[in-house]
Amino acid sequence: MSTASQNDSPQYEADAALFGNRFATAEVPSREFPASGMTAVDAMRLVAEDLALEGDPARNLATFVTTWMEPEAQRLIAANLHRNFIDHAEYPRTAEIEQRCIRMLADLFHAPGSTTGARTQGSSEAIMLGALSLKWNWRTRRGAEGAATTNPNLVFGGDVHVVWEKFCRYFDVEPRIVPLAPGKYTIGPDDVEPHIDENTIGVAAVLGTTFTGHKDDIVGINDLLVRIKQERGLDVPLHVDGASGGFVWPFLYPDSPWDFRLEQVRSINVSGHKFGLVYPGIGWLIFRETADLAPDLVFEENYLGKTDATFTLNFSTGSAMVIAQYYNLVRYGRAGYAYIMRNMQQNARVLGDKLEAMGRFEVIGRDEEQLPLVAFRLAERGSFDEFDIAWQLSAERGWMVPAYTLPPNAQDVTIMRALVKETMSREHVDTLARDIEEACTTLSRKGGAHESERRKVVTGPGH
Repeated sequence: MSTASQNDSPQYEADAALFGNRFATAEVPSREFPASGMTAVDAMRLVAEDLALEGDPARNLATFVTTWMEPEAQRLIAANLHRNFIDHAEYPRTAEIEQRCIRMLADLFHAPGSTTGARTQGSSEAIMLGALSLKWNWRTRRGAEGAATTNPNLVFGGDVHVVWEKFCRYFDVEPRIVPLAPGKYTIGPDDVEPHIDENTIGVAAVLGTTFTGHKDDIVGINDLLVRIKQERGLDVPLHVDGASGGFVWPFLYPDSPWDFRLEQVRSINVSGHKFGLVYPGIGWLIFRETADLAPDLVFEENYLGKTDATFTLNFSTGSAMVIAQYYNLVRYGRAGYAYIMRNMQQNARVLGDKLEAMGRFEVIGRDEEQLPLVAFRLAERGSFDEFDIAWQLSAERGWMVPAYTLPPNAQDVTIMRALVKETMSREHVDTLARDIEEACTTLSRKGGAHESERRKVVTGPGH
């Protein structure tokens, strides 16, 4: 009897129902819509066993996204997965919790007075909305001056997330991208100034790049924009992309100005599902003042018997992560977040020390303000490169440590990056360092990975 016939037999079905795992020998549904269903246990085991083939999130040092939350937070999330966030009329307390988070973040970012903002699906949506407001406000200013409102441009560095280029393509804005250079992986005022003119809707600066974890010279760019406003009459706003750094700098570098303490910073986005320590997806957009949100982007709608003001690209979405963010804010407070960030920073420094002690690696920008991560590269080229090390760590040791080339004009520079998160203990750091050293020893003995076996498991910086 063939395997297919055996799997279709009544006896097989009876045995599978009694002993479990109907798909131990049968193919799983993957191409056609199933003609019939299956038991809940069968469906659960099918999906769970499929996902068992994936990597361990605790060993994924590529992703910035939160992979662990406290059991109490998980219970709140599970209890609110069915609650549609957008239904403010039915769920007014959830709407109030969103506003509490916005007010708390505005306070954390030193907003000078009452302001506004929005929860989003992540920083990508927050950036889209913030940049749209930049464009609308620029168009309003130009219209009031009787000037043309065509050909808007947006200035940012090559160190930004790809969403900034997506915004420009989707919403017909010219991207003026400042290229990087070997040894220079962020941007400053001298890079920005040549690109600004009367059609510039704004400048975007990064607080904690995904490539090396450093920040652009936000103070210098702000000072440049203040000077341009005074000398040329161009009021060019500054948006800070704090997707990763917005929950780090206030606690590790509280005296370092990057936020609304700077005059031209008009809006900030931050990812709650990164160092805000919430599962995906949740992001936030915070404005300096209510007037910085272009009013034409806010929709007044009559929905389910109540008039609501909405400022989103998405509509229906779950309430669970908004509630989880509020849980973290009140659970940890400033003291708790500072404690967690300091622990991560300390372990990152230990990992950096161990890598430098090996004599093989150059650790990038250790003396600068940085996210809790280690960006490093081989000090000298030999029989293997960073991609070989990443392959060895993944294939033989289970670590996901990305290797990637940097954006133009630093595309010839290859680096690796290990993100040190809340769940990465000192023992994990010690083990990772040993595994990296052993991977290098193995590659040296083999003369590098053969091209046919090497898999560039991660070729981007991760998000």
